[in-house]
Amino acid sequence: MPDWDPRIAELHQELDKHDLLPLWTQREDLMPTHPLPAAVPHRWRWADLYELAARAGELVPVGRGGERRAIALANPGLPNVPHATPTLWAAVQYLGFHEVAPVHRHSQNAFRFVLEGDGVWTVVDRDPIAMRRGDLLLTPGWAWHGHYNTGDAPMAWLDGLDIPLIGALDNEFFQFGPDTIGDRTTPERSSGELLWGHPGLRPLSAPRDISTSPLSAYRWEHTDAALTAQLELEAAGNPHAVTCPGHAAVRFTNPATGGDALSTIRMEMHRLRAGARVPASRESASSVWQVFTGTGVFHLDAEHVEVGRGDLVAVPSWTEVAIDAMDELDLFRFSDTPVRERLGLYLTDATNPAATGGTAR
Repeated sequence: MPDWDPRIAELHQELDKHDLLPLWTQREDLMPTHPLPAAVPHRWRWADLYELAARAGELVPVGRGGERRAIALANPGLPNVPHATPTLWAAVQYLGFHEVAPVHRHSQNAFRFVLEGDGVWTVVDRDPIAMRRGDLLLTPGWAWHGHYNTGDAPMAWLDGLDIPLIGALDNEFFQFGPDTIGDRTTPERSSGELLWGHPGLRPLSAPRDISTSPLSAYRWEHTDAALTAQLELEAAGNPHAVTCPGHAAVRFTNPATGGDALSTIRMEMHRLRAGARVPASRESASSVWQVFTGTGVFHLDAEHVEVGRGDLVAVPSWTEVAIDAMDELDLFRFSDTPVRERLGLYLTDATNPAATGGTAR
């Protein structure tokens, strides 16, 4: 039937009256040939983030109601929402000396990655856990948690959550905890570390089904040692120790299952030798990277972005990304990959059936 046929226009008007839309006018929006994310690749400078967080520390109290002094990364392609990507939330949280962030819990999974400083303890389900430079701390969904600063200086860190994903599923729940934080001790090692922090050893007292990691703290000394060992093995002639020349990488996993430490968020640490490159690739997952140390360049589609210590970079789905290290470069990365893998939706440019000649149906 020709497009100019007045009966088509009449049909479209009737469909609209009944809150209906025809597929024949929507196909390219519903099913594009590849992901067309609204989010855009973007860099946030740590120097700007920290300066603004410190100003907030002088002006904005921490307490019941607002709960946390956190400044979220708002992707320019996602106006009016505080989301780094359509599925990931990232923020800089700032806690002044001797301040306490009250106890609460929520259905969203969360982690904290510490760029610098110490003196803050987070209490997760009554287990006090020290937060130090380079450490990754977990707060699985529904875990009660609060923070307290025992030091004489403020401290800031990266918060990562799956807030946009949980919101899209209409699964948001939040509860206030007690007004007092409870245990304010400062143990060198948390209970979770004492039980689970021994490579290859599982306590027989542990329940069989542990979907999120019972190890709430992944210490920098172990991460650093693992990355160092990979590059040393490569230098000794073992090319299989690294993902590509000069590029060591580790994933933070659940010691009970070997799966991701959080069920909805994948977390990794990468180290590149000076002059090394992560080759260009695309994936259907979205991710956020933070520079821990060093300087480098992110190549994001046609854009080339220089990064330094603390800077954060959002990489939306199907963005072509390559990374060059100007000097030794350590990078923390988190992504929504576990969700896509479980749904059978994770693809790379190498596994995309549209590019590799998948079977027609």
